[in-house]
Amino acid sequence: MTDRAETSAQTGVFTIRRMRAVDLDQVTAIDRLSFSLPWPKRAFENDLNDNPNAMLWVAEFTDENAQCIIVGAAVIWIILDEAHIATLAVHPDHRGRGIAKCILYKALAAAIIRGATTATLEVRSSNIVAQDLYTYFQFDVVGRRRKYYMDNQEDALIMTVTGLGEEYLYWLEKSREKQRTAMTDIIHQCRI
Repeated sequence: MTDRAETSAQTGVFTIRRMRAVDLDQVTAIDRLSFSLPWPKRAFENDLNDNPNAMLWVAEFTDENAQCIIVGAAVIWIILDEAHIATLAVHPDHRGRGIAKCILYKALAAAIIRGATTATLEVRSSNIVAQDLYTYFQFDVVGRRRKYYMDNQEDALIMTVTGLGEEYLYWLEKSREKQRTAMTDIIHQCRI
């Protein structure tokens, strides 16, 4: 399943689709550029190949010469009725263009279809940009994990959104439509 959008920043097609094995080198490179504690390639491989409860997504950009690059990725685990956003990253050269929003629109909609009624994640207490993104999707801070990140002992905020279902799917669609009319960047044509 893919969602396509024409980008206004460059000529080409932007797609949110399921991750494939061929994407793993690019995905792990994005993870290394994005996090001080990146996932090893084998963690992505395990989720991709051996975890039926994992949903792995990529944001792919295909230019006018049919050259494809991965510009973002996410891993979501479905645990009973909860979607746990395990990781979400966008290549530094492509941030601020709405790619993370597009990935989350797609991932949350797919999680709801798989039966999720709640979504949760951990985010660094200093990562205000990510917190703002999750707040946009109606996540609230519900707790704190003290000294969660091993590299610098930073706290993680636990953010959760409850009440996922038909109404939230409707909100996702309306929110995406509102973005479409309000913005001229890549998010305005992101399809769920």
